[in-house]
Amino acid sequence: MAQPANPVDHAIESRQSMREFLPTPVSRATITHLLELASRAPSGTNTQPWKVYVLQGASKNSLMDKVCRAHDALRDNPALAEEYKEEYAYYPEKWVSPYIDRRRENGWGLYGLLGITKGDKDKMHAQHQRNYRFFDAPVGLMFTLDRVMGRGSLVDYGMFLQNIMVAARGHGLHTCPQAAWNGFAKIILPHIGAADNEMLVCGMALGYADETARVNTFRTPRVGAAEFTSWLD
Repeated sequence: MAQPANPVDHAIESRQSMREFLPTPVSRATITHLLELASRAPSGTNTQPWKVYVLQGASKNSLMDKVCRAHDALRDNPALAEEYKEEYAYYPEKWVSPYIDRRRENGWGLYGLLGITKGDKDKMHAQHQRNYRFFDAPVGLMFTLDRVMGRGSLVDYGMFLQNIMVAARGHGLHTCPQAAWNGFAKIILPHIGAADNEMLVCGMALGYADETARVNTFRTPRVGAAEFTSWLD
């Protein structure tokens, strides 16, 4: 892929969800800078509804271990699904085309690259659990929202998250936004010290991508603008 001349274009074009990171640390100053940049995201009446928890070192390792144990327990006893539920519906209750088709293309494209075949539940479980290790990134981010806020604040939040991901590219860093954590909010929120009024929005891995990792060659396609745009003159 040719590098766009415009640095903003390049940051957006080169952003992708990386699933393998190097152990190279990211300085606190850099993380703070990215969050300061991201805070310029617009929000309805300037409410700025985001709250961020940065996990590194022992706090990150401890949370990963807790959630991985819960993930294993859920595999062994599916009845525990009642105990681990997302607070808001990230995905639709009923999938329809073209969204289900894109979802399947994404899932089997990734699994196919990794040699995971349909029905190989152990390998699927192991790959899914990579989420709960932040894909070995040195920095894990958790994002929360005050439950008093309306659904529009999730729109604001999306712009804030995108700012982090694009700003990270400007510093040679990569990210992976992760809704996979949401079902384990009852473990995560107490661990990070969130208040009772906060709900988990998502997590994110941040670090330097392992450019040699096979999994990081996976790049999802996008439909062209002509397919989703209507021009009204």
